[in-house]
Parts: sequence; C-alpha cells; structure tokens
Amino acid sequence: MSAASGAPAGLDEPGLMEPGRGGGLGEVFRRRYLLKLIVRRELRARYQGSLLGLGWSYVRPAAHFAVFYFVAGIFLGMSKHLEHFPIFMFSALVLVSFFNETLINTTHSVLGNAPLVRKVYLPRELFPVASLLVSCVHLLPGLAIVLTVAVVWGWTPSAAAIGSALLGFALVATIGIGLGLICSALHVFYRDTDKVVDIATLFVTWSVPMIYPWTLVRDTAPGWALDAYLANPMAVGVMLFERAFWWPTTGGAFEFPADLTRDGLVLLAAAVLLLGLGQLVFGRLQRRFAEEL
Repeated sequence: MSAASGAPAGLDEPGLMEPGRGGGLGEVFRRRYLLKLIVRRELRARYQGSLLGLGWSYVRPAAHFAVFYFVAGIFLGMSKHLEHFPIFMFSALVLVSFFNETLINTTHSVLGNAPLVRKVYLPRELFPVASLLVSCVHLLPGLAIVLTVAVVWGWTPSAAAIGSALLGFALVATIGIGLGLICSALHVFYRDTDKVVDIATLFVTWSVPMIYPWTLVRDTAPGWALDAYLANPMAVGVMLFERAFWWPTTGGAFEFPADLTRDGLVLLAAAVLLLGLGQLVFGRLQRRFAEEL
C-alpha cells in the first residue's frame, strides 16, 4: 500500500488504471481487436448449430414484411393509397427492426457477459457497442432487399438519397447506443429493465410512419400531437429512410415535412448529447458491476 494515498501499490504507475475506471467509448475504439473478437463471438454463438446460419438475417425481415404487408397493404388497403407501398413500408421496417434489436441486445449485453466482467478487466462499453455492430450486420440483408426492389422500380443513387439514408441511420444508431448504454447498466442492478425495453419497442413500432404516411397524423391529429409526433427522432429517421429509398421511385407528389433534414440534424445533435449522458451513467454504474454480477 502507498503510505501517502492508501491505494494498492502499482495503481499510480503509468499505463495502469483502477478497475472500473476505463476510458469509455474512446477506449473501445482503441481496442478494436477486442471489439472484433466479441462481435465474432456473438455472431458465432447466435448461429451455432443453426441450419441457415446468417441466412436467418434474410428470413426474419422477409417474414416481418409479409405479416405487415398483408395486414396493412392488403387488408387495410394502404397499397391502394401509396405508390409502391412495399418499398415505403420495408424501408421503414428495416430501420425500426435495427433499432429494436439494438436496444434489446444492448440491454442484455453486460449481464450476458457476466463471466468476463467478473474475471477480466476490459472496457465494459465493448459489450453494448458489439451488440450495436451485430445489429448492423443484420441490417445489411434488409437494406440489400430494399435496394434491389427499389432499383427494379427505377431508383437511382443521388446525393439527396444517400445523404438522407446516412442521416437517418446515424440518428437511429446514436439513439440506440445511447439508450443501450443506460439500459445495459441499469439491467445489472434491476433485472426487469428488459421487460420495460420490450414494452417500449412495441410503442416504437407503431409510433412511426411505417404502415401509414405521416400525412395521416397531420390530417387527423391536433396541432400539438403533430408537433410531438414530428419531434419523435424515430419518426424522423424513418421518414429520412423513406425519402432515400421509396420517394425516388414515385412520381414525387408525396410531401414530406418541409424541414425534415433540418429536424434530422437537430435531433442528431440531441442524440449525441444522449450518447454522452449514456456514457456518463454507464461510467458511474460500471464500478459496481463485478460485485452485482
């Protein structure tokens, strides 16, 4: 023990740090090799013994699309009111599925890696970030399907379309990892956090213009409800994706909110603040992870 500080000998040496006091997300990216190993481990564990393996990444979005399309597109008749309704719905569905998967898996990420947390020191933020990257892997097949169908119906790449897609993805991914850091930390101490997250993802699915256009809210809801709806970052992210992949295949008569890009940028800035808050909460709570697990 150090006579002056009472700290264990060696903790003040250069290059060493007290367990639970890592460098946050910056440390995660400095240890990219560990991040890559954890992502591979999660993918391998998820599909071990599976008949289709990563092919389930194609089956899952296709199954979700079929259910929503037959209910909304055929039974409710939305395909008669919106040109190329399948792309409209599926471009939103892949982004909503990405967010829901990210939030659910990041919530379980620390608790699911309890043996590593107890026995080995490494930046604990690695686990939520790895879950985000796994969700990105699962997003790619859905995007491939959307792009293929969109190209068949006349979609061509443009700066506006690519910019909208990147902004929508950045917005949703930043919110997902920000909330994921908070929920994964809370889940270590309150094991019913995942139940709250499951309920929240149900609301997300129906609070965005995925099976209906935002104009339906504009035409039927009071002004304050429309303002609240357009302040929902998930709704804005979904509309950015629809503007990127669906709108260029149509005649261009559909109108998005006038300030959609500006709202997306403002909400992205707010999402970055949420990410900072998530890192702060995670950093404070992770000091007690080992003893709680």
